[in-house]
Amino acid sequence: MHSLSSKLVVLVLVSAILSFPVMSFAADGGAELFAAKCQACHGKAGDADSPMAKKFGVKPFSSADVQKNSDADLTNIITKGKDKMPSYDGKLTPDQIKSLVTYIRTLKK
Repeated sequence: MHSLSSKLVVLVLVSAILSFPVMSFAADGGAELFAAKCQACHGKAGDADSPMAKKFGVKPFSSADVQKNSDADLTNIITKGKDKMPSYDGKLTPDQIKSLVTYIRTLKK
């Protein structure tokens, strides 16, 4: 009987863990990384309302122009830079860049 209850507890725990959306963990990490690395130029919520965003004509992340990019396109932009945006190649890991792309997707309106 003890073995059956132990297996039941393990099954419940595994089910609970698997029920959490995986993207929420990446988006949360992406939000913190965004605040540390991107917010100064892209604005607090990626809304392009910072002085730097206005100066360089940065588009809000919620805009169709940004959201129409594929994940690979956004990854490439973050990695290699674009226009006045610097490259983050070697400054961020591929997993960090992926979490930023995931976070950018959450800003879609």
